[in-house]
Amino acid sequence: MQFPSRRRKQTSNPQTELYAHPLQFYGEPPLENMSLAEFETFAVDRLKLLKTVENLGVSYVKLSEPYAKKLESEFKNLSFPYRPESGPNEYDKRRKDHISHFILRLAYCQTEDLRRWFIQQEVDLFRYRFNDLPAKQKLEFLHRNNLQYDTISVEEKKSLLDKLVNSSYAVSGITVEDQDFYKVPFQDALDLVRTRKVYLKAGYVYIPHQDIVTIVLNDFRTRLSKALALTARSLPAVHSDERLQPLLNHLSHAYVGQDYSIQKNVGKISLEQIDSLSGKSFPLCMRQLHQSLRENHHLRHGGRMQYGLFLKGIGLSLEQALQFWRSEFIRGKVDADKFDKAYAYGIRHMFGKEGKRADYTPYSCMKVILSNAPSQGDHHGCPFRHSDPELLKQKLQFYKVSPSGISQVGDANFSLNHPNQYFIESQRVLGGGKDIKREMDAPQRPQEITAAKGNNAPREAATNDPQGLADMTEDLDSFFQDA
Repeated sequence: MQFPSRRRKQTSNPQTELYAHPLQFYGEPPLENMSLAEFETFAVDRLKLLKTVENLGVSYVKLSEPYAKKLESEFKNLSFPYRPESGPNEYDKRRKDHISHFILRLAYCQTEDLRRWFIQQEVDLFRYRFNDLPAKQKLEFLHRNNLQYDTISVEEKKSLLDKLVNSSYAVSGITVEDQDFYKVPFQDALDLVRTRKVYLKAGYVYIPHQDIVTIVLNDFRTRLSKALALTARSLPAVHSDERLQPLLNHLSHAYVGQDYSIQKNVGKISLEQIDSLSGKSFPLCMRQLHQSLRENHHLRHGGRMQYGLFLKGIGLSLEQALQFWRSEFIRGKVDADKFDKAYAYGIRHMFGKEGKRADYTPYSCMKVILSNAPSQGDHHGCPFRHSDPELLKQKLQFYKVSPSGISQVGDANFSLNHPNQYFIESQRVLGGGKDIKREMDAPQRPQEITAAKGNNAPREAATNDPQGLADMTEDLDSFFQDA
């Protein structure tokens, strides 16, 4: 009955209506103009927020006090809405939340892996924000999004008291009186019905206040999955804009964590340690590269780049790197003279001593997975994404991983997203929780700090110049081509 008047209100002032509630399903795309600098800043900040959600989700129990405290701190740092109440700057924060979500939709709709990752992090983020809403705003949110789930009356609650207590998890007679129950069509709550967590009567389920989030999350996940599929169909039109294509491609490959290229620990890893470290602290991708290098005395350029930058990140100096690669290659079909002519320049270039003298960073997991898929004869890439499942299982068995461990690997949700991060955490575990041998704490990338400062971020920073970053990578690739 009131829908026509609501529609007229949106037409007259759509932004006020859209941001009237602290949470939304992101059903309506933003229609305003904005600068490329603001576009990029919003995207990078939301990507940092989603990476934080991913890491906290594995390090802590979701929605626990430490989880909520750290996530709220990240909301504050990145100027995203984190409190249900309205405030003087709340409109700008909700606007940023809305626009940045749609920007990352464009970047993360391109492949199935990207879509799966984006949906999972957005759902976890939505769960935290929905649970933080007061009961009144939760009900308002449901009605604003056509989820007509109403709370049952006090009289109905009393008449069903025993049934609600016996069928609902962690609910007693006292808690039934103190909380709301929602009456929902059973087909909208199949997960709860399947696990027998709710009372079912006459085609309706009675859901405790704390469990209504399950219904909302399923709806949000379904909507977002369909929206990403539709967005993917529109990509050709978006990619025709030469301003946006390199930026969106860079965002989907971007790593916004610690930077492992600045070496405070240069020279603190000896060449004699590499074999033992590869068995104890190398991630599987680097371990298989090291093993292939030892067996074949050669790696093709993709493997040399991935493994060479990793070794640089864990502390190998330029002199050590030249000695390491030379000693291994001359054991194969490459003599010392050919190595110096065909390969040494590329290694010096990787350390910033030749060409543009850029300090190249070790590859993140996202870059390893998405940038250069291995072909026949290659040994680089991510074994968990690029290997046949049966071959991966055999490899893990060869490395003496237990059968239960292998099954856990297939279902694991890792918080690590960088091979050098894996190395550092492994060394900490082996050292009883302490850093050993070196100071491995790496500073944040300068370009990311710049990007987070606001709309006036310098465009020449690497994060702000995806085309320049691509040119640098291509330039480095050319020096690693086989002679």
